[in-house]
Amino acid sequence: MASPTTSDPAPLTRDDIQAWPKAELHCHLDGSMRLETMLELAKTQGKRDVLPSDSVEGLRDELRAVEASESLEAYLSWFGYALPLLQTTEALRRAAYELAEDNAEENVRYLEVRYSPILHVEEGLSLEAVNDAVLDGLAQAERDFDITTSLIICGLRDRFESASMRLAEMAVEYKHEGIVAFDLAGGEAGNPPKGHLHAFYHARNNLLNLTIHAGEAWGPDSIRQALFYCGAHRIGHGISLRKDPELMQYFADHRIPLEVCPSSNVHTQAVPSLEAHPIETFVHSNIPVTVNTDNRLFSRTSVTEELWRVYQHCNLDASDLREIALNGFRYAFLPYEQKQSLLRSTIDDFPLKAGPETPLW
Repeated sequence: MASPTTSDPAPLTRDDIQAWPKAELHCHLDGSMRLETMLELAKTQGKRDVLPSDSVEGLRDELRAVEASESLEAYLSWFGYALPLLQTTEALRRAAYELAEDNAEENVRYLEVRYSPILHVEEGLSLEAVNDAVLDGLAQAERDFDITTSLIICGLRDRFESASMRLAEMAVEYKHEGIVAFDLAGGEAGNPPKGHLHAFYHARNNLLNLTIHAGEAWGPDSIRQALFYCGAHRIGHGISLRKDPELMQYFADHRIPLEVCPSSNVHTQAVPSLEAHPIETFVHSNIPVTVNTDNRLFSRTSVTEELWRVYQHCNLDASDLREIALNGFRYAFLPYEQKQSLLRSTIDDFPLKAGPETPLW
């Protein structure tokens, strides 16, 4: 395990990070359920056979195998446990509420949840009913906890572009009701972003924010397509960016943020270990980096845990980690004034106070 550098001005504990105000910009609803909720839903919905165990302990044992996933596609197959349980408005509302509650409990002040409504219509729900249920759950959590939430709609790489277009249209329809961005997710290999070009044009032409999973299981060309064909404002994962120094400089020059998910990147074989993760290279190349969970359930993690793992294993000091945490607020998909207000209040509450060298933006 790599230790924090000896020049670290303020060594951290995990409790320090737990207390920090935090933001989460890359979190999948269907990959972040509570095990207890999955068991209860399986029982009440008569779907016990969906899960490989009928106990929390048994499910935890099964989830340890996530670390042995041989590829991104193998990792994504684990969603087969969660998706069958999220086909009712009650289940969707509950999952969204509990996800926000879990984040609020670790002092996440701002949460962007992403999902693809098209995966939740197998039992007759309309796309609108699905989306309304998720938004209802998040809205109730905002009333009950000290957290601000937003929702991101995902198109899917392995579907026809017509499906992505319908989802982009829906995202635009809801852009004043809690939807802040459009995304593209799913297996990268053989499914380039430019195959969904018209969906992204529709979202961009209607002034919606864009983030795209790219450079996770495919090379820098996937990132270039996400940026220059589809117009992405943020990149999800972006691990292969390290292979293209010129593109790295472009990210630094144009302040294009990466939504890095360290544990997930190990589990999907994007990197062999946390020690081999390029996050240090990105940070020290002046690329804006945020640290996120991706899937709290399947990677058995939290925002606090991800930041702590980075601090332990990735050769970044407390000041680096503090800037990463603040980047979660700086690069949120929120209106400028709201984002600045949230960031100011966050800095005021931050245990490591901002100095004159630390701008809000």
